[in-house]
Parts: sequence; C-alpha cells; structure tokens
Amino acid sequence: MKMAKAKASAPSATAATATGTGKTLRIEAETIEVAQIKAGLAEWLTGLGYRPRKVLLLPPDITRSHSGAGLIVQLLWQMLTPKGSEIQIMPALGTHVPMTRAEQVRMYGAEIPESAFLAHDWRNDTCRIGEIPSAFVSGVSGGRVDFPIPIEVNKRLISGQYDLIVSIGQVVPHEVVGMANYSKNIFVGCGGKEIIDKSHFLGAVYGLERLMGRDHSPVRKVFDYGEEQFLSDIPLQYILTVVATGQGAPASTPAAAGAGVDA
Repeated sequence: MKMAKAKASAPSATAATATGTGKTLRIEAETIEVAQIKAGLAEWLTGLGYRPRKVLLLPPDITRSHSGAGLIVQLLWQMLTPKGSEIQIMPALGTHVPMTRAEQVRMYGAEIPESAFLAHDWRNDTCRIGEIPSAFVSGVSGGRVDFPIPIEVNKRLISGQYDLIVSIGQVVPHEVVGMANYSKNIFVGCGGKEIIDKSHFLGAVYGLERLMGRDHSPVRKVFDYGEEQFLSDIPLQYILTVVATGQGAPASTPAAAGAGVDA
C-alpha cells in the first residue's frame, strides 16, 4: 500500500504531500504555516477521487493535546461540511474516559458542535473481526508469547455507514508499541479489551526498554498484521503528525496522510 503524505507545520521540519495516488511531493522548510497544511489536506482530499458523503474522524483525545490533531480536525470540518459531507468525530480513547465538552472545545474548537462527537466504549462497542495466530505472535516475540490475539475494533469502523474513515494521530516514542500511531490508533484507541490487554502484555514480556522508540517492535508487527489482514476493505486513511519544540513551545508537524504504511 502506498502512503500519500500531507504538509506540515513545525520549525526545522521536513514535510511532504501527495494526492493519494502514490505521487509524493516533499517540502523542507523552517516553518510551514496553517495555510500550507490546509492546502496539503485539500490536495489529499482531491486525490481520493470522490467527495465523501459521511466521514468518521478518529483523532486522539485531550491527553495528546499537543499532537496537532485538533487543528487538523478543525480544518477538515471547515473544508468538508460546507460541501455537504456529514462528519462524526470519535476520539480514539482506548480505555480513557470520554472527553468533556470543555475538553472538546479546547482541543478541536468551539465551531464543532457536541452532537458531532461519539464516545468509544472499549467494553461494549467493539466486535471481533479476526485473530492474530499464536504462531505469528510467537514468531515476532521470539517465543516469549504464544497465545492468539483476538482483533476487536469499534463496530462503527466496519458498519459500512462511512465512505471515509480518517485516523489522525501523533508519531511519538511509546513504551508499549515502540513508536505510537498508525494502526495503534485503531487497535488500541478504537479497540476492545482483548487486543488492548494482550498487546500490552506482549510488550511487557518482550521488554519495554527493548522496544521504546523502535518502529518494528513485536507489538507494531501485530497491529500491522491486523490492519493488513482485517481492515483492508474499509475506506481507512491515516493522517500522522510529528511534534517538534520551537521557541519554547510545542509546534505540530502534520507529516503524512494516506492509506498505507509505505512512503
């Protein structure tokens, strides 16, 4: 699968954009402005080849307030709703409590009404779509773990009611998966008890200090296997961000937007 990349907003950052067809344009700049992010998103949306009728956005919650995802949600809302797209926003809570209205406004802006938000319930709103075989889990963990891992995701993702699902999140070192985001936003942020518990156990047994900051950890391989095997038929796209520190304050770098892991 090809990754289509979107533009960025951060000091000392390298960014790129493409139409979603595999063509990539790279941009390097000291600072990339909000207008450039919007232009990159517009180019990516055009590259989809269709105007989405109903859209589900999956951004992080308030615990990732510096991810830059809030701005991207605002921009997509402003770009798509005037064209008739219905947008629903389901923060990828994982096991976190639902966001309050004050947190929604703080992160995504007051323009988006509370009625547009959905709350992921990891206990009751998920369904099983497949299973990671025990042999695969054993292989990636060096034999340390050999149980199968059921794949559970929020049922809205596979309901068929959306013609565009956008996972938005920050690429950052993570103590369980190695580097956060991409498929982690789906299987943990929008996942159920079994995959959350067992993936975290896998990371702990393998050794958190061995996988922190590594992009091909056993947990990452499990998530990517699940994405490739069980979610390839849904209209899922990713917008990934990186955060750099600039002039005493965090600055967000929306770094990639597209349908796959290869760039």
